[in-house]
Amino acid sequence: MNAVVTPPRGLLSTDALPLYGQIAEKLHAALRIDGCSVGDKLPSERTLAESFGVSRVTLRAALGVLESTGLIGPSHSRGWFVMQALAPSEEERSNTVRGFADYARIRNLRTHARVLDARARPATIVEAETLSVAPGTELFELRRLRYLDGNVVVLEHNRVPLALCPALTVTDFTEASLYATLRAATPPQIPGRASYSVEARNATDDERELLEISSLVPLLVATQVTLGQNGQPIEFTVQAYRGDRYLFQASITD
Repeated sequence: MNAVVTPPRGLLSTDALPLYGQIAEKLHAALRIDGCSVGDKLPSERTLAESFGVSRVTLRAALGVLESTGLIGPSHSRGWFVMQALAPSEEERSNTVRGFADYARIRNLRTHARVLDARARPATIVEAETLSVAPGTELFELRRLRYLDGNVVVLEHNRVPLALCPALTVTDFTEASLYATLRAATPPQIPGRASYSVEARNATDDERELLEISSLVPLLVATQVTLGQNGQPIEFTVQAYRGDRYLFQASITD
């Protein structure tokens, strides 16, 4: 599995810590927050250097710092690999933009999906306004039932501007992660922050059938607009969770 490393913001050449030290710190934090496992492969040196906006010489100095701690190690001609697992804190877990598969991986739960619809189509006016694109812009639409340990949990409806990641149309989303696919795009589409709202409502007949619930079980419906590192929307999703299998939890700080 490839390790996910979110490009940082705020590298300062005037900082008391040299650039390679700042990069080492941010890489260390990214590996911890993403809950990477031993054996996960880091992105290529070229990709990391471009993401951090530094030379490969500086990037290698940062990797050397992490190697000296035993966190990562090189493999001849194959790149860098995680040698030591780091667990994210509860605050980091709750405050990081993640997809369904990311949360399942952190909690050691098996996940798979039943794809109901996966296609390219023009954006509606509402979708265009939400994603800050022109009406009619080609979107990738994905509707899936998501499962945890064999139990259906959520009906998910994602929309992504197709130009951000053309590979979406040829990806098998029965197993693949949408966010992992976006992160692997050229250039990478990395979730930075998101607006997220949740409401409770009754399920429609179609939702009850798909989610295998009775009319007595309510839905918790989450609407999320995810922004990339540049502040532009990269995804619009609506998730209808079974109320008996979903707990919404958040941390609140000043």
